[in-house]
Amino acid sequence: MTLRVLLIDDHDMLLRGLSLLFETIDGIDIVATTTDGSRALDLAREHAVDVVITDAAMPGTDGLAVVRACAPHLPTLVLTTFDDARLVADLVAAGASGYLLKDVSPDALADAIRAAAEGGMILDPRVARYAWASTSGAEGELAVLTRTERVVAKLVAQGLNNQEIAAELVLAEGTVKNHVSALLRKLQARDRTMLALRLAKAFGGVNSGLGFRGPGL
Repeated sequence: MTLRVLLIDDHDMLLRGLSLLFETIDGIDIVATTTDGSRALDLAREHAVDVVITDAAMPGTDGLAVVRACAPHLPTLVLTTFDDARLVADLVAAGASGYLLKDVSPDALADAIRAAAEGGMILDPRVARYAWASTSGAEGELAVLTRTERVVAKLVAQGLNNQEIAAELVLAEGTVKNHVSALLRKLQARDRTMLALRLAKAFGGVNSGLGFRGPGL
C-alpha cells in the first residue's frame, strides 16, 4: 500500500526538496504540497491523503492550527527546526502524531510517516522530554499517546484483550497488538498486567474491579 502524504511548509524550496526525496522511497507518495496552512484540511480531503506533514512556525495559519484542524481526521506529523518546549507540549496536546526536527534522516522520516499512518507516535528524542514535562503525574504519562493509543489504552485499562479491543474498535487484531506494544514501550510497563493497572490509575480507576483476563501481546 502506498501512503499518500500532504506537505505543508512556508518554504517552497523545502517542499520541492522533500518531494524529490520521496520519489526515491517506495511506498510513500507526496500527492500535494502547499505553503498555506489554511488549505490543509481541504487539500487533505481533495487528495485523499493518509498523513499530513506540517512545519510548526509559519505565517498566518501555523502548525498548531494545522494540527488542530487535521489531527481529528488524519495523522499529522510536525517537521520543524524548532525544539521549543512549550511548542512541543502544545502540539502534542493538540493531537500531533509526531514531532521531528528537520535534520532527521530520510529513513527515519519515512518510518515516522508509516508509524503515524498506523496510529503510532514518533517524537524526536531531543524533544520527547518536553512532551512529558508538559503535564504532571499520571496524566503526564498519557501526554505522549496518540488519540488512537488513548482509546486502546482505556480498553486495556478495562481489562479487554486484543481480540475484544479489535472488535470494539473495528480494527485488525494485529493493529491492536501494535498499539499495545507502543503503550508498553512508551509507559515503560514490564508486562500487560502492569500496563493495565497503571492505565486504570491514570484514567481515574476505570473499571478497577475488572480482572485482567487478556492474553499477552
